[in-house]
Amino acid sequence: MKVLNVIKKIVLGILAIIFFLFVIINTVLLLNINKYGVTQFADITIIPIKNKVTSDKYQKGDIVLVEQRKLDNISIGDEIFVYKTQKTGAPIIDFGVVGEIHLEDEAVSFENGATYSADLIVGEANKVYNDVGTIFNFFQSTWGFFFFILLPSFLIFIYELYAIIVEIKYGRQEAL
Repeated sequence: MKVLNVIKKIVLGILAIIFFLFVIINTVLLLNINKYGVTQFADITIIPIKNKVTSDKYQKGDIVLVEQRKLDNISIGDEIFVYKTQKTGAPIIDFGVVGEIHLEDEAVSFENGATYSADLIVGEANKVYNDVGTIFNFFQSTWGFFFFILLPSFLIFIYELYAIIVEIKYGRQEAL
């Protein structure tokens, strides 16, 4: 019986470490969301592709790590990501191929004619992770945060409270 208790404690300890690492990583990602609603660390922006796109490079469900580029480092023909505002005022990410660079106006124009200020340039794709964007989006959503962080944390708290009450009431016996 003692061996099973030791194995149980080791397995629970490993699961607890994995859970708390997940909580810490997800919290860091959520705390680094910029004003446009995407996670950003210094010059790297994490962009999940949420909708079907016209590019062959990116598919719905991908995560793209975008490295920030200054207007001086952008060339005609580069594919860059930019922030764009919808009619509702909600920010979204757009991307396209640079057709013109307007240094005097500090702006770029895509081949389709859309023009963006240098302040709205996110940058150029650095790395693409296929098929993990859907999971990433869920964990960063309100419901994902609730089901995978708040609810398990609350249940752990209730279990620990129960264990303390059992120990106080009955002494040093094992909690169920």
